[in-house]
Amino acid sequence: MASTGVNVLRWSALGAGVLYGVYHQASLSSSAKVAAIKRDYEHKQKLIDQAKAEYAKKNLPPSAKTAEGTTIRDPNDPHFDLEAFLNAVAAENK
Repeated sequence: MASTGVNVLRWSALGAGVLYGVYHQASLSSSAKVAAIKRDYEHKQKLIDQAKAEYAKKNLPPSAKTAEGTTIRDPNDPHFDLEAFLNAVAAENK
């Protein structure tokens, strides 16, 4: 039969294993919750950005809408062409 020292060692190892398992499971579940919250936030942010773009497109003032041959002067516009803008400014200054 095993001595008391060996039994104490076995029960200590078992207890340490259980405590480590609880700690590890808690850290895994908390990181999963954080990842889910981050995914949800990024999804909401993407929807907000899309809504802002659609709103800006819908409510664009008539003076900002460009006809063919005119230069877009807003640098935040996705169709902004720096070379065309600089050529237009150079032509105006002549």
